[in-house]
Amino acid sequence: MEKEYSDQIAALLAPPSPQSIQEYYKSLNESGKCDGLCVRDNGKHGKAVFAGRDFKEEELILKDRMLVGAQHTSNKVDCIVCSYCFRFIGSIEAQIGRRLYLQSLGICGDKECDKEHHSHSTKEKMECDLPSKEMIESLLNGDLTLPFTDRFALPEVVSCPAGCEEEKYCSQSCADADWETYHSLLCTSSNNKQSLALLKFIEHANETNDIFIVAAKAIAFTILRYRKLKKSQVKDKGKGLLGKMDSANFSLLLEAWKPISMGFKQRWWECISLPDDVDPSEELQFRTEIRDLASTSLELLKDAIFDIECAPLFSLDAYGSIIGMFELNNLDLVVASPIEDYFIYIDELPDKEKEEALLAIQTFVDALGDDYSVPCQGTAFFPIQSCMNHSCCPNAKAFKRDQDIDGHAIIIALRPISTGEEITLSYIDEDVPYDERQAMLADYGFTCACPRCLEERPS
Repeated sequence: MEKEYSDQIAALLAPPSPQSIQEYYKSLNESGKCDGLCVRDNGKHGKAVFAGRDFKEEELILKDRMLVGAQHTSNKVDCIVCSYCFRFIGSIEAQIGRRLYLQSLGICGDKECDKEHHSHSTKEKMECDLPSKEMIESLLNGDLTLPFTDRFALPEVVSCPAGCEEEKYCSQSCADADWETYHSLLCTSSNNKQSLALLKFIEHANETNDIFIVAAKAIAFTILRYRKLKKSQVKDKGKGLLGKMDSANFSLLLEAWKPISMGFKQRWWECISLPDDVDPSEELQFRTEIRDLASTSLELLKDAIFDIECAPLFSLDAYGSIIGMFELNNLDLVVASPIEDYFIYIDELPDKEKEEALLAIQTFVDALGDDYSVPCQGTAFFPIQSCMNHSCCPNAKAFKRDQDIDGHAIIIALRPISTGEEITLSYIDEDVPYDERQAMLADYGFTCACPRCLEERPS
């Protein structure tokens, strides 16, 4: 039995075959999710993305929907967004009111904040800059309307289908999609053993590393896909036994896991870069501590959502590989705050209208300070974008346009791209010298040999 379990874990973590890769990305192409693109082996780095047609400079190449992602825990202090598509929700007034309310309580979204200094500065703000408690409450409950915010209307807040306070949505369709894809396993609405265990898991992730929450969503995604596939097979063919991981059921688990398997997987404690403040002589101890941290997180997650039929997903190797996938393949999840657009709009009004508007909002502008429009930020895995290789002279970039108001990855052409040409991104700031670029790319586990690096490499 133990050998069978080990074999299942090995099969789960084995690199997908070239045929499996081809079939998976072909299905994405046929569904329109990567129209005009082709994913195949480039003969050097494994999977790569190639242009299936010509692209013009600044043309949209790809709008890639995340497979799994989550807003950073600390960022939830700064903005209210849909838990599924990460679009800002509520109203401009509610977004500002929430920031000011938490500010008045001395709550900061910055994990690096000096609490003693922050408490002092917050006290000063409460005495000098912050609006009254009544004004803040009026913003939050919708009694106070700021000028011209009707031009920046946001979707109304939709609650979690089960009523938990953790997740909120921009629409019922997003709420339903999140429930079916991840949240039905990760909801904390019930006061039962599972919910209490989930709260412990979430608390640990918040205190240590919120990448654990993204990993939990990846496991929930796979379990729910497996259950759906199994239900369909049992209904259609009468195959599979409940509560038993036979070969037929394990094949279904591998199929459910397939989208996750397409990401490059290396165990987190092996691929994470050594922090600057850790001496190289302490590297082994550091990596052991990271492994132990992942093990603690996994045990808490198992207490909450363990499924015997999907047991290989809950092995430490699988969990570490999922986290490692995010470490090496994630694209930062960023959605610009509409508050910035709102204040820019006010600033560009004709003098008389601007003066009148500023009378109504200046108190809030002063209280918010320079970081008045913090964007939604998080971690996400995008199935097509993650296949795009690095170049220090890329032909494309990840860039959100004004109309891109959700968490999709947007890839834009930097120059004309011809059919058959590989599409590349820069993983780093490419406007730095060769040595600095190579040092930064070492965190990704490779030495860059793009045309620019070959030209600039010291002889």
